[in-house]
Amino acid sequence: MTSGPLFGKIVTFAFPLMCSGVLQLLFNAADIIVVGRYTGHTALAAVGSTSALINLIVNLFVGLSVGANVLIARCCGAGQMEAVHKGVHTAMLTAVVGGVVLIFVGVAASRPMLTLMGTPEDVIDQATLYLRIYFVGAPSLLVYNFGAAILRAVGDTRRPLYFLTLAGIINVILNLVFVIVFSLGVAGVALATIISQTVSAYLIVVCLQHNAGAFRLVLRELHIDPEQFREILRIGVPAGVQGMVFSLSNVLIQSSVNSFGSSVMAGNTAASNIEGFVYTCMNAVSQTSMSFVSQNVGARSFQRVDQVVLRCMMLEAAVGITLGGSAYLLGHWLLAIYTPDAQVITYGLYRMSVVCTTYFLCGFMDCLACSVRGLGSSVVPMVVSILGACGLRIVWVMTLFQWEHTQLCLYISYPVSWALTACVHLICYFIMRKKVQAANSEVTAAPAT
Repeated sequence: MTSGPLFGKIVTFAFPLMCSGVLQLLFNAADIIVVGRYTGHTALAAVGSTSALINLIVNLFVGLSVGANVLIARCCGAGQMEAVHKGVHTAMLTAVVGGVVLIFVGVAASRPMLTLMGTPEDVIDQATLYLRIYFVGAPSLLVYNFGAAILRAVGDTRRPLYFLTLAGIINVILNLVFVIVFSLGVAGVALATIISQTVSAYLIVVCLQHNAGAFRLVLRELHIDPEQFREILRIGVPAGVQGMVFSLSNVLIQSSVNSFGSSVMAGNTAASNIEGFVYTCMNAVSQTSMSFVSQNVGARSFQRVDQVVLRCMMLEAAVGITLGGSAYLLGHWLLAIYTPDAQVITYGLYRMSVVCTTYFLCGFMDCLACSVRGLGSSVVPMVVSILGACGLRIVWVMTLFQWEHTQLCLYISYPVSWALTACVHLICYFIMRKKVQAANSEVTAAPAT
């Protein structure tokens, strides 16, 4: 990451990340397709209506994995192998403890939160069942995410892809068996998801145990190193809070979608799932930018940091415009995979006409936020994102949407918030970049004592 031509390395690093993200989404997509095809549109709405709530509860802990990624990448770039070893063990124990906490929080909060979201009576029972089963698998979810973050920090994005490929195949097979053969409905797809997540978590733990040197995981050495944990929290908590507030704004939007009835909910669910594939490909570029920036900051290669960000922004534009436009143009056929209901397809296509065609703006926003985080500042992108993207959406829903209660008015809040927030992130990047370089120049120039 710290020497040689950049663009080819960025693509090589990002592509397995894209594939890994797509496979993770296939877990949820398989759930949605199977229930939509074999159980009905209310089950489809039930599974889909849980996504924003899952993200709201899980994102704080997933944000901590971002902290682990930045910490370990920076230590690796600086050659601090003892710190890397401590960071690996601190991160993995944090994942286990966080997963156990999520079981209790998720199971207890599922029904009350769905009620607050105005989930219709014909959907809420199935949605609650899906959520409660899903959160039982939270430890596996976090162990995989933290383990993958550690491997990404040192340049390995391929092995997490292999593990998810196997887990994804298992998920699809179990979905079909549990729903079609045993008629378990939403409970069946939830069980299939947590079983497959457990497989991917097991594989990544075994992988880390067989690593060489500082990156090797030794289970008996699992412990929380106070210094490393503080640094993970310093970077990860703001990232997690940002994700939670994003999810809160999406919960509010989901509540607004719920007001249009179960058919619109089902269409919104299918469209959102398709959009997720575009987003995860763009987000892979953002994560790549964060890892490359972190390592080059550790190596004090600041001119290379600018080159990383520029090339990642170019790649974001290419991915977002190409995949987003293609998803919209093929939207009718893609939505038909999820449901045969013509009305649901129409509602889904309407959302895609607004979101997919402008999705590259979201890529710009995320890439710049991750680049600032890679510089070591996690609070700044958190504040900007909360006030910009999230705050604007909440105000939008509470004001303009109440005045013009239409789907178009609701969906247009996405591109407006992405564009404005990306502009502010760009300004913050230049400011933080100068501060970090100046601080490192002072350290280098200081006389030895």
